[in-house]
Amino acid sequence: MADKIITVNNVSMRFNLAEEKTDTLKEYFLKMLTGKLHFNEFLALKNVSFSIEKGESVALIGSNGSGKSTMLKILAGVLYPSEGNVQINGSIAPLIELGAGFDMDLTARENIYLNGAVLGYDHDFMEQNFREIMDFSELWDFVDVPVKNYSSGMVARLGFAIATIVKADILVVDEILAVGDFKFQEKCKARMEKMMGEGTTLLFVSHSEEQVKELCSRAIWLDHGKLMADGPTEQVYQQYAEKMNG
Repeated sequence: MADKIITVNNVSMRFNLAEEKTDTLKEYFLKMLTGKLHFNEFLALKNVSFSIEKGESVALIGSNGSGKSTMLKILAGVLYPSEGNVQINGSIAPLIELGAGFDMDLTARENIYLNGAVLGYDHDFMEQNFREIMDFSELWDFVDVPVKNYSSGMVARLGFAIATIVKADILVVDEILAVGDFKFQEKCKARMEKMMGEGTTLLFVSHSEEQVKELCSRAIWLDHGKLMADGPTEQVYQQYAEKMNG
């Protein structure tokens, strides 16, 4: 039997949303301390369970607000579930919010070393891989320009180049192929396919049916936090389309 690399056990994620608007942080804390701040409970995920085997390529699909990104953040360790648990057997490269760890006042050169440290790589390792990161991102002309002057596509290119410099066991990808120009999207896809060919497991979120069908053999459909279907990509997309058009 193949090894399970991701196991999700009855995961629920609860957020408490304030009912009324507060204009300042002081007002928020005053209302909270005096018991005048009331919350609406929002369940982003409801008792979701699934497992993924090593080497699989799986897509999470569903409309906006279905819980896809919340699930990815739980798997990446950014959020902790309100109920249930997840088991990850391997290293993760989370391509969720590319450039989220950048200091926008620093240059690309400085951010490469900073982001590398955040990801757990030492200075010597980043030094050895600096040229490959810059070559892949195609940002040599801007290497000493503060990142705050970059477009969102340029930031994503640099973030992708850093995050994929090491072959992780699991690649967690959220809509990143929607940024940058077509040529760079194809380059990202080629690197992902190379990693998958070397045994990396892919968990992919995208609104692009074409990209999902191209990259993933299996799909998990979430709707308002509930798991609706899990199976071959074509089959699950057919069920999803019927619900959306019904």
